[in-house]
Amino acid sequence: MSTARRCPALLITAPASGQGKTTVTAALARRHRNRGREVRVFKTGPDFLDPMILERASGNPVYQLDLWMGGEDHCRHLLYEAAGDADLILIEGVMGLFDGDPSSADLAALFGIPVLAVIDASAMAQTFGAVAFGLARFRDDVPIAGVFANRVGSERHAAMLAPSLPQGLPAMGWLARDANIALPDRHLGLVQAGEIGDLDARLEQSAAALKLADDTLPAPMAFAPAKTAAPAKRLAGVRIAVANDAAFSFIYRANLDTLRTLGAELVFFSPLADAALPEADALYLPGGYPELHLDRLAANRNMKEAVRTHHAANKPIVAECGGMLYLLESLTDAQSRRAGMAGILPGHAHMQPRLAALALQGVVLPEGALRGHTFHHSRLETTLAPITRGTCPNGGKTAEAVYRSGQLTASYTHFYFPSNPQAVAGLFQP
Repeated sequence: MSTARRCPALLITAPASGQGKTTVTAALARRHRNRGREVRVFKTGPDFLDPMILERASGNPVYQLDLWMGGEDHCRHLLYEAAGDADLILIEGVMGLFDGDPSSADLAALFGIPVLAVIDASAMAQTFGAVAFGLARFRDDVPIAGVFANRVGSERHAAMLAPSLPQGLPAMGWLARDANIALPDRHLGLVQAGEIGDLDARLEQSAAALKLADDTLPAPMAFAPAKTAAPAKRLAGVRIAVANDAAFSFIYRANLDTLRTLGAELVFFSPLADAALPEADALYLPGGYPELHLDRLAANRNMKEAVRTHHAANKPIVAECGGMLYLLESLTDAQSRRAGMAGILPGHAHMQPRLAALALQGVVLPEGALRGHTFHHSRLETTLAPITRGTCPNGGKTAEAVYRSGQLTASYTHFYFPSNPQAVAGLFQP
């Protein structure tokens, strides 16, 4: 029988989005890595871009911890596995500490993980303590380990912040405001790690710039094993081609793990650069930024023809968000430039100046129920009738359509495969 594993851990959170959680988490990960420690980082909630940065910072793969998409047992399993070889586990929260249902606070309370509250102090002084006080006292079951000040203007500014904290809530350190360590962003969040040419230099500089009250590891905590059974290998012998390049990079590592656990063999290809699909029984087109690569995608006629041939042979295709846009007749970017896509799905998509959808989604398919999320700036016009629509667990109005054409399943929803491996097997089975 498996026994609990012990490992130091911190959940890095904030009062709101935009406070610098990713910068601080990445700086801590790189700092401990530079000290020869094995660091495992997780991201709370649905996110593809922050994990890319955190992987570069830690040197290890980054997985999601999401109590709604994956469930308690899935999260418990991931933490238990990480605790087996890590010297430190860091978890970046989502939005503000108490935002969402379930929230980062719920995750911390469930597993007893101490919380480091990051507060953007750039426009405040003693009010810093009031914000920290509110975070610490809002819920008794959330263990607040201390407070970290981000975007601090100077040593003098830092000296004003720490005394404002209530008794028993320690100041854990601070990081100065510095454009050289800031992480650039665009319309869906941070710029992809592979596109930031000086990312490692920024990470090294941020790690060195951390002013920590205590540079030692927090006390180890126990992570118990989950009671999970491996799914049946329904995809044994199935070869799945996965699009993976600068245009299609929004892939949960847990999704790939799920496909492999089901028995599938994965091969990767680039719709931007490759002239043909690899030999495959099924095709997975994840989301990404096709709108930033219109010319190359449109010009790669051989790849578009290969995808059309795959579909005509009635082989399975799963296309999510950007992957679905690639299968349309055309895609128009934010500068009103229109380009022809693969033409498998009838319709056209247009990039919008504002966010078109952001929501968790539960989807009931003929193969079973899947959970995931949607986050996009485009709008789709199509004559194709959806086979079903998603629902938002928190009562939101977003209800993303799911389209089907032969063995093609397409939607704006990014599915989280561990939410129902057997349904996933049904989607990819020839």
